[in-house]
Amino acid sequence: MAPCGEVMLCVMAKLYEKLDDPLRTFIEAQHMFFVATAPAALDGHINLSPKGLDSLAVLGPREVGYLDLVGSGAETIAHLRENGRITLLFCAFDGPPKIVRLHGHGAYIEPQDERFAGMRARFALPTPARGIVHMTVERIADSCGFGVPLYHFEGHRSQLLDSAARKGEAGLREYQQKNNRASIDGLPALRWPESIGRS
Repeated sequence: MAPCGEVMLCVMAKLYEKLDDPLRTFIEAQHMFFVATAPAALDGHINLSPKGLDSLAVLGPREVGYLDLVGSGAETIAHLRENGRITLLFCAFDGPPKIVRLHGHGAYIEPQDERFAGMRARFALPTPARGIVHMTVERIADSCGFGVPLYHFEGHRSQLLDSAARKGEAGLREYQQKNNRASIDGLPALRWPESIGRS
């Protein structure tokens, strides 16, 4: 809380033309970010997912991407297939308060896609990925982040990577065949779940 008599105001969002060096440094320093997408239907389910494991990379002045690891849901994939809208949010849990939002359009790149191999090489995380979310950034804005609490980062959880290692390629393929063909609204998600697993 602010001391008695002190008023703290959250300044208006600042817009940026590109992901410059300070923004890139801030984004890459965050251990977690959030991804929001939505279907076109008004009664469809909006999706919001936390991501970590150093899966994100800034690929250009208005271009980012992240490795999409194998998981139970396929909402982001399905929404990008349908309409491409996506927002990423980064917020500081330590140091000076700051929030950065990236608004834009994304594409989902599967291992069978022609540009997957070249783009996959730009990510250091070695675990198998079911695909890459590639985003063209159309709006970049920051805000104060005064309402974000302070947290101490202890480390990334290992369960997701451990699970992928235990399943192996065949197990990952079977899992995705069962769980990643469609969103909870029935929208198509992975196009070729029968042949994914290569990274």
